Amino acid sequence: MSTLKVNAIRQTAASSDAITLASDGSCTVKATNNLSNRNFIINGAMQFAQRGSSFTATGDEYTLDRWRHSHGSSFNFDTTTTQESSGPDGFGNSLKITPDSVVTPSGGENGIIEQYIEGQNLQGLAFGTSSAKSVTVSFYAKSAASNANDQYTVWVQMYNSAGNRFIKNKAFTVTASWQRFSITFTGNTSENIINTNAIGLRLGLILSSGPDDIAAEKTSWEDSNFWTSVTGQSNFMDNTSNEFHLSGVQVEAGDVATDFEHRSYADELLSCQRYFFMIADGSVQTSAGIADGRFLGAGEVDFMVQFPVTMRTTPSIYQVTGGNYFKIMYAGYNQYVDGNWTLQYQHPNGTSHYATPDSNGSADKPAQIVLQNAAARLGYQAEL
Repeated sequence: MSTLKVNAIRQTAASSDAITLASDGSCTVKATNNLSNRNFIINGAMQFAQRGSSFTATGDEYTLDRWRHSHGSSFNFDTTTTQESSGPDGFGNSLKITPDSVVTPSGGENGIIEQYIEGQNLQGLAFGTSSAKSVTVSFYAKSAASNANDQYTVWVQMYNSAGNRFIKNKAFTVTASWQRFSITFTGNTSENIINTNAIGLRLGLILSSGPDDIAAEKTSWEDSNFWTSVTGQSNFMDNTSNEFHLSGVQVEAGDVATDFEHRSYADELLSCQRYFFMIADGSVQTSAGIADGRFLGAGEVDFMVQFPVTMRTTPSIYQVTGGNYFKIMYAGYNQYVDGNWTLQYQHPNGTSHYATPDSNGSADKPAQIVLQNAAARLGYQAEL
């Protein structure tokens, strides 16, 4: 904490997110956050949805970039998640999730929206030392009228270098209007956060929990591998008219929720592309050129891609393929790929691909690979 004097026209007490102004004119800084790069969450404003803007899922699946629809045990988390073109003031987008069927969780079943954060990005928290910093989670949320005043749970789980996990949680109550929630978790002075590109921290918003996973609030870091909700947890899945809307999610060091960090569109997209990069999306543009390639042999066409940013790890392929989804062209030759693409020689900065066209071409001939169907997708994933 630091204090400085300011000239005040009126000697009245005041406060803001970052300072407290006393009646004598002294100004106490309540946080020491960086002015930029303070939000550990990526795509907290829900701007990016490279995989698509609507998802139906019952289990584990990535939806909007970096956001994961997750379930615990065998829970049927039967929902639709969409990217909405509206949000609280200052936000152009939000995530909306709705139940597709009425489901009551039992035992240790759970339904969660969550994001994983790399451990190497969290070392400034100084966990495992006497200087461990608090972590403040803030977000905007609202419900439908049918589930207004429902109670849900903010849950955080940290991973240490030995592979152990520790959790804390806190309840929050939604209404049918946008609210900004702010929850501070004190730092862990006993356990460090793993310093690798693996999971260091998980932020989860628990919407449904079975009775085995509902307990008193975890105010101290508890060694646990379970999603645990706070006593009073509501079941989001009890009505198909229910809705949960989310935007402006921020996780930062310190005990104050600062204004949401709006990073530039380009910077945020590159951060998303570290984990997922879509090179070809027919719903955006068909008949689009993907890359130049060549026939390695008469029955194999290859092409290479350089990623726009180094991915978190060597990626796997993400694809939606089918008959005539991708065209192979050169002078006098127009054929299609009816099977899947296969990655080879892949690494975090790029990859080569190969596939078999419908009919043989000529070895060593150059070729163009062109997207040919609105349903076609080709991407790369290196998610946590």
